[in-house]
Amino acid sequence: MNRFLDRFFHYSAHNSSIKTEVIAGLSTFAAMAYIICIQPALFSGQMTGTPTGMPFGALLTTTCIASAFGTILMGLLANYPIGLAPGMGTNFFILFSVMGGCAAATGGKMGDPVVWQTTMGVVLISGVIFLVTSFTKLRKWMLTSLSPSLKYGIVTGIGLFIAMLGLRNGGIIDITNGQMTLKTAVTDTASLIFFTGVVAITILHHFKVKGGVLLGILASGLVAFLCGKIQFSGIVGMPANPMPLVLKADVVTVFQHIIQLLPLIFICFFMDMFDTMGSVLGVATSAKLLNKNNEIERLERVFAADATATVAGALCGQSTVTSYLESAAGAEAGGRTGLTAVVVGICFLLAMFFSPFIMAIAGYPPVTSAALVVVGVMMMSSVSEIRWDDYTEAVPAFLIFAGIPFSNSIVGGISLGLILYPFIKIGSGKIRDLNWFSYLSAAFLILYLILLNGK
Repeated sequence: MNRFLDRFFHYSAHNSSIKTEVIAGLSTFAAMAYIICIQPALFSGQMTGTPTGMPFGALLTTTCIASAFGTILMGLLANYPIGLAPGMGTNFFILFSVMGGCAAATGGKMGDPVVWQTTMGVVLISGVIFLVTSFTKLRKWMLTSLSPSLKYGIVTGIGLFIAMLGLRNGGIIDITNGQMTLKTAVTDTASLIFFTGVVAITILHHFKVKGGVLLGILASGLVAFLCGKIQFSGIVGMPANPMPLVLKADVVTVFQHIIQLLPLIFICFFMDMFDTMGSVLGVATSAKLLNKNNEIERLERVFAADATATVAGALCGQSTVTSYLESAAGAEAGGRTGLTAVVVGICFLLAMFFSPFIMAIAGYPPVTSAALVVVGVMMMSSVSEIRWDDYTEAVPAFLIFAGIPFSNSIVGGISLGLILYPFIKIGSGKIRDLNWFSYLSAAFLILYLILLNGK
């Protein structure tokens, strides 16, 4: 068995071993397993208080299935130690912006099957576009098409948006008459659960404990249990039936409203591609897998695996499945090959059988509130990468990451920066900084706002 696995994954050539790869896989899974709690709570509407019509139990099952499929495919096809799951940030964009856009385009409302099924159609089409471009020269062209400052602006803006939802669920802020205010009753149970999670996760991260976010969620869950807010019906059980979500992506309705939804398709596509590139580059650098030219080898296979995972995820009723930067935890533990990814995938499959426990933990929004804030902190680290010394880059980027939480709209904040970017560059005499995507994105988003805004 050892010889067969080494022949396939070549871990000996990377000075690794089966034991090291397994430990690395467990480390990566611990670092990214929080998504199993957050994704079902988010997309079912339990986290936001607005039901989407997507069953919590089925979402939990398909989160594990889609993550396992994408991660194992990455290991077998690209031989990289990278875990995949529904992407944090992208999932919020899809829920709040794409699903809202689909509701406006179709005339439906949140909770109607046509809305979430059309949303999955948008994700599916974006994944197919990503898959096709993975094998063409367009890939490199597109990767350089968006200004780095704007990319980081999007990441930090979504990070603030996620943190804002965490503070709300944790009973720290409240929205009264459309205004965000600090709640005075910060001694209530929700706030106690929130503070427990924040303190636990922060301390665990300080001491570089792997899986700190997951352990923090468990600590919050324990407090919620002791306060009588959650009850456990069991720890282990059969996974919930995934079929209410499987093969429900409605591509036909997307094409019926293609003019309104095309901007959202392309934003999903670009977010997936940039997210994948950033995560893979970070993990490859940590694992010292870059070649002599500091390039990622087999990049087309990495993109193909990621894109195929997005397509499969959409067919399972999931938002964009993408590579996780948390995979660096496995790289730091010595993971160098796809065997690490296969171990992560197996862990996701096993997690399905703990559905009663996970459903109890994730079903009460304050339990995951601290995790959302800490994820927001992680995403905010990108703000230092924005070119603050160049106002033609800094102002559009600032409009994006400030506009997202202030407007309570991810696509609204993105639109502010991307629409104004070419006008600022042209007026400043920096037209050479612009490319086809600058004009295309501005045109698409102006069209989107004209067609959908206010509906």
